[in-house]
Amino acid sequence: MPEVPQVTPEVTWAQRSSDSDPERNYLYVSLKTPDVPKSASELTITPTNVTFTGESKKGVKYHVSLDLYGEIDPENSKVNHTDREVELVLRKKELKEEYWPRLVKTTQRLHFLKTDFDKWVDEDEQDEAVDDDYANNFGGFDGLDQGGLGNIDFSKLGAGLGGAEGFGGAEGAEGAEEEDEEMPELEGEVKTPKIQEVS
Repeated sequence: MPEVPQVTPEVTWAQRSSDSDPERNYLYVSLKTPDVPKSASELTITPTNVTFTGESKKGVKYHVSLDLYGEIDPENSKVNHTDREVELVLRKKELKEEYWPRLVKTTQRLHFLKTDFDKWVDEDEQDEAVDDDYANNFGGFDGLDQGGLGNIDFSKLGAGLGGAEGFGGAEGAEGAEEEDEEMPELEGEVKTPKIQEVS
């Protein structure tokens, strides 16, 4: 039997920081691993590394190992494994107001690693983002339902994913703009001869 090809999943991330509240001092990391059952995956979280390996129902083997920029507290970190992704809330070990400059230790650009702009908040604006406290919206490593993330509003998260509604909305908006641009030209061309005829 041929060996299953190994694929690096897309990884998105965002963060919050606090020099006084451990629950507001975390990394939000999402591994895009569609159709990988929890039973067919292995996730290892250490203070300096996150490693995931899993095989999807369609025969895609995902593997990624992230050497983190700083240390985390695995015991106070959380995991939610869904049909689409593995979502992690990793508690940063050091209480610090400054953000980490990047997720991983290496300064080399990793093609699969992207900022999660739906969840990202600038360092100086994070106090205003208390309502989007993803860290406390799902449980720890054990006893997770496959249900999802408590009170996270998924309608906000789908905006940039290009779903059917997203495409429809974009096309509709573009179409409307094109019509608006064309209409004045047509009216101008039609009206000009009529005015001349009346004179």
